[in-house]
Amino acid sequence: QVQLVESGGGLVQAGGSLRLSCAASGRTFSSYTMGWFRQGPGKEREFVATITGSGRSTYYADSVKGRFTISRDNAKATVYLQMNSLKPEDTAVYYCAARSRVLAVVSGPGQYDYWGQGTQVTVSS
Repeated sequence: QVQLVESGGGLVQAGGSLRLSCAASGRTFSSYTMGWFRQGPGKEREFVATITGSGRSTYYADSVKGRFTISRDNAKATVYLQMNSLKPEDTAVYYCAARSRVLAVVSGPGQYDYWGQGTQVTVSS
């Protein structure tokens, strides 16, 4: 069983930055592919970024590529999402997710085993 807790969300003006954190329980964190997803008002949950257990491979949605960076610190069992140059369309609840027993990045929300409760990110114009 894995428990994930997101933090770092908040209100920021367009062009600003936020850093989200996702703290994971358990002692096998390094074996999990991790992902960030978001769900805006009236929209479906969408993929944002993913990172392999080693941290050596990452993959991003086109909408955030070049602006967001996913990283992880396995010693701290924590995944991060650095969000720069934020836009109003980035406004959403951001969720951290974990997938076990896979050695690749994963972009489908149905492919993840565990989810955090989410943290709200609001970007004002």
